Amino acid sequence: MQLVAGLVLLSAASCAAFSPVAPLRVVGSSAARLNVSPARFATRPILANVRMDMEIPKSLPIEPKTKEDRKGKPSETRVVVLGLSHKTATVEVREKLAVQEHNWQSVGRAIAALPSLKEAAVLSTCNRFEIYFVTNDVHAGIREVTEYLSTTRGVSMKELRSSLFMLSEDDAVWHALRVAGGLDSLVIGEGQILSQMKRCYEIATEKQGAAGKVLTRMLNTAVSAGKRVRSETGIARGGVSISSAAVELVEKNCLQDLDLDMDQLDICILGAGKMARLLVQHLLPRNVKSITIVNRSQQGADNLASMFPDANIKTALMDSMLEMVGTSHVTFACTGAMEPILYQENLEGAMQRGAMLVDISVPRNIDDVGANKVEGVKAYNVDDLKAVVAANQARRQRLVLEAEELLQDEMKSFKGWHQSLGTVPMITKLQSRANKIRREELLKYERKLSGLSAQERETVERLTKGIVAKLLHGPMSHLRTVDDVSDRQSTVKSLEAMFRL
Repeated sequence: MQLVAGLVLLSAASCAAFSPVAPLRVVGSSAARLNVSPARFATRPILANVRMDMEIPKSLPIEPKTKEDRKGKPSETRVVVLGLSHKTATVEVREKLAVQEHNWQSVGRAIAALPSLKEAAVLSTCNRFEIYFVTNDVHAGIREVTEYLSTTRGVSMKELRSSLFMLSEDDAVWHALRVAGGLDSLVIGEGQILSQMKRCYEIATEKQGAAGKVLTRMLNTAVSAGKRVRSETGIARGGVSISSAAVELVEKNCLQDLDLDMDQLDICILGAGKMARLLVQHLLPRNVKSITIVNRSQQGADNLASMFPDANIKTALMDSMLEMVGTSHVTFACTGAMEPILYQENLEGAMQRGAMLVDISVPRNIDDVGANKVEGVKAYNVDDLKAVVAANQARRQRLVLEAEELLQDEMKSFKGWHQSLGTVPMITKLQSRANKIRREELLKYERKLSGLSAQERETVERLTKGIVAKLLHGPMSHLRTVDDVSDRQSTVKSLEAMFRL
């Protein structure tokens, strides 16, 4: 009777407690900028020589957290994303924060060790740098992460504030889903970002990674959402990569810059990774005159050439880079170098003909400002691709709407799971209390039940457990669906009082 009375009171209290309250929003859209007071960061010197692609400097005042430090009420955790992209920052700013993939994990661990943070994951590509993290205090978390970026990269707070975007809670999760789906890319629907998001998930969830329960679920949801978008819509059809846009740029401008058509061009590609492979795929149908792959290792160049056995692809090592660049009409740069490998001084003595230099790397492989001062050279960086892809964007808008409908399903699923985390401790305590009452009542009738067989006793156990489960099902389901954190906390307090938990 005590249990039944309590559950009746719970139903009434729940209805009274659940009133809509606007969720905390620091920023309302992906185009918004972070506005943080510089006074918070005035006490520490900037370490100008520290790079984000290095391990976290020992001089930074960041202590690793114990397991106990990371504990917090699940109902209070919030997902936040802070970063910059081709939409908010120039390539000059993006390359300052760029992190090589092999350092995503160490940087993520350093960020997760900040006082207000619980989990963190890093995603760094040629067009974006993003940090996903989980915190109980959004404002404190933003301050700490921004200070970390300013300190480790030697970037002033003024420059960061003008370039960074920050999204929290539903907006942050929605952004991650759109990124994985290729909807936030320079080229809508591009496939490379999905593999990069998958690597972000894998690296962050490894043993030494800094993703916990929330980010693990969110990043996994994002990867699944990206796969659905590509399999259930036509958004990934056609040329939808940075590499395809770079080839289109050359095709559009080669007559103007070189007075040559595509089938007259000698092409040089610096690097032999995935972007180089995509370049070859898009160049071959255009019947270019020749393609030369220049790479640090002969094996890497040969492996790429072997993927296209019917094509006449030549290979060379980096020690002959300037010779290859100087005799080519078009050079695409897509290596992992952290600083320019082509610049005014080494190009001036090497160029034997007019040439286009197209850099699709971040950090940049080509100092395009200096290269454009060399006679006969026209240099482009990734930001120059925006004009090329603009024409394709309008055709894809309908497909974007279709993709976002799919993402809404994934968003709803994650949101329901995340909200349920805050109810788990209370549901566990409620179930424990109800089962304790059930066992106490059975003990009162132990003598009368003593004559029952083992099978009959088991039937009584199942019967009483079934009654308790059905009585608890409605209130627990209702508690899991509460959207507002303050309403949920109010209901939890009411439950604690009613059932003396």
